This record gives sequence, structure tokens and C-alpha cells, in this order.
Amino acid sequence: MTLLEEKINRGGPISPHLQVYNMFALTSFLSILHRIFGAALFVGTLLFVYWIGSAASGPKAYDAAMNFLGSWFGYLLIFGWSFALFYHMCNGVRHMTWDTSRMIDLKSIYQSGYVMVGCAFGLTLIAWVVGLSV
Repeated sequence: MTLLEEKINRGGPISPHLQVYNMFALTSFLSILHRIFGAALFVGTLLFVYWIGSAASGPKAYDAAMNFLGSWFGYLLIFGWSFALFYHMCNGVRHMTWDTSRMIDLKSIYQSGYVMVGCAFGLTLIAWVVGLSV
């Protein structure tokens, strides 16, 4: 009997969680990143609110915000925020799939982890290529 089957029989959560694993693995690393990027989304959203607020405050405030956001550091923050957004979104889809009791065997969990990270990178690159070309 697998560890997941034992958890199901005891009435525990079906979705894999950090407590299921005995050692550090890709799955636990991706789970930790999901939480970190969730916090990064909060900080990035505050930055977005700052930008919107500066636009409402007038030309001087907007110019100051655009000078900051248009710097290399501002671009780095926006890039990180956009990657966190796509990572969190792709991992959310992955978790919703698990909630339907699909792809919860260990091989599928690892495969979907690699696919999810690849999709997050791909969507981030597509968004930046399209955004910078406009």
C-alpha cells in the first residue's frame, strides 16, 4: 500500500502535501515556491497599485513612478512579478487537476511539475515579447 493510499484510507487529504514526503524532493520545492510566489504576488500588486495611484495623482507623480519602473531594477521587479503570476496560475491548474483525483501518482506529479515550470517560463517570455513589441 502506498503512502497516498494510506492517507486516503485514514481520511487525510488526497492532494499531496509536504507532510507526505520523508525527504526533500522536487514536489516539496515546488510547493514552497508556490507559497513564496504567492507572497511575491502580494508585493507586486502593491507596486501595481503604486503605479495606478501615481497616474491618478498627476503628471509629476506618474513621471516619478515611470522613472522607477522603467529602470533596470523596476524591470527586474516587474519580470519577477509576472513570472510569479504565471507560476502561481499554472500551479493552481495543477492543483485543480489533483482535486479531481487525476494525476496523483508520483510519476505524474513529477511530470506535471516539470511541465508547470516550463509553462510558467514560456508564458512569461511570451508576455514579455508581446509587451515589449507593442
